[in-house]
Amino acid sequence: MKDQHRRLASILNLHDFEKAARGHLPRPIFGYISSAAEDGKTLHANRSAFDNYCFLPRALVDVSKVSLQTELFGKQYAAPFGIAPMGISALSAYRGDKVLAEGAAKANIPMIMSGSSLIPMEDVSGPNGTDWFQAYLPGDEEGIEALLARVEKSGFKNLVITVDYPVPPNSENHVRSGFSSPLRPSVRLLINGLLRPRWLFGTFIRTLINFGMPHFENNYATRGISVISKNVNRDFSGRSHLNWESLALVRRLWPGNLIVKGILHPQDALKAEAAGADGIIVSNHGGRQLDGTIAPMNVLSAIVKAVSLPVMIDSGFRRGSDVLKALGLGAKFVFVGRSFNYAAAYAGEEGVSHAAKLLSAEIQRNMALLGINRVEEMNSERMCLKDGRPLIVSS
Repeated sequence: MKDQHRRLASILNLHDFEKAARGHLPRPIFGYISSAAEDGKTLHANRSAFDNYCFLPRALVDVSKVSLQTELFGKQYAAPFGIAPMGISALSAYRGDKVLAEGAAKANIPMIMSGSSLIPMEDVSGPNGTDWFQAYLPGDEEGIEALLARVEKSGFKNLVITVDYPVPPNSENHVRSGFSSPLRPSVRLLINGLLRPRWLFGTFIRTLINFGMPHFENNYATRGISVISKNVNRDFSGRSHLNWESLALVRRLWPGNLIVKGILHPQDALKAEAAGADGIIVSNHGGRQLDGTIAPMNVLSAIVKAVSLPVMIDSGFRRGSDVLKALGLGAKFVFVGRSFNYAAAYAGEEGVSHAAKLLSAEIQRNMALLGINRVEEMNSERMCLKDGRPLIVSS
């Protein structure tokens, strides 16, 4: 416990977690988390998009009672952000999905469990875990129906369907970092592990001793394949024929909230709404899919105007100011991915809690500096374009 406090003392923002994780994780595992598609243009666009907008603070406002409390789908959360779904996080942090879910529950923020996770969903759901689950749809109707029945039985209330993964992305950057799917034991991997003994013994060997070789547990209604199986990629194929009828099928089968993730076009947002979605996450998968894709921040306003659903967003968020800019453009909620993965890897549940506190503190401080007390007050009137032109001119 004291060791964790000492290690976290130098972590002052979410960027610091990335630096810490780089020194903690073997190069292949860090490379998997941090990598982006091809030349990284989408990844760069996600971060640079925040620079297109500036704040317009108001002075001499009583900001003694700033509150980050945010309502989403009828539930009150402590802040307007949550943890995005991240696959195979149990390779970077011991019991990664549980650590993320339990840390989020203690912070009273949502955590979306990934369908490509390595811990059974039944072990992560519940009041001390999460009621959000993200699914990659199986390629056949029977498989979809069986998976959704399992998700519902496990107690999840919010189902996130990711729609930007018809085929796996270019894996060249994974190969360069030494990460492979299937995960192949090799001298290079062994050396990388030995160079990171805290991860090797605290995460990987500990997992093998207590739970055996990790499997993809949640792609289907039954247990998936081992991470070292030569046929592992079959679990991530067979989706190229899915279409809007597939989403309509999910809507008929799923009784809870249905959120569609991976929307980047206003017309697709309208189609999702017409199919019965309860919410949308504007996302380009953190820059991991198609290189050269528009940043979610740059299409957010158009999507908010197109639909009457709660519009959420992810991809590239690192600062409280990033979150507030998204809220100012109309987002209802923001999800943050890699930074929380790094936090869990570096310092377990304490790291997740620390990350949530850091981001919350930034948002709270910036709200006071902007002259607002409630999240709902953050709108386009508190923002301008980078050249100083206001987004909306007040009358």
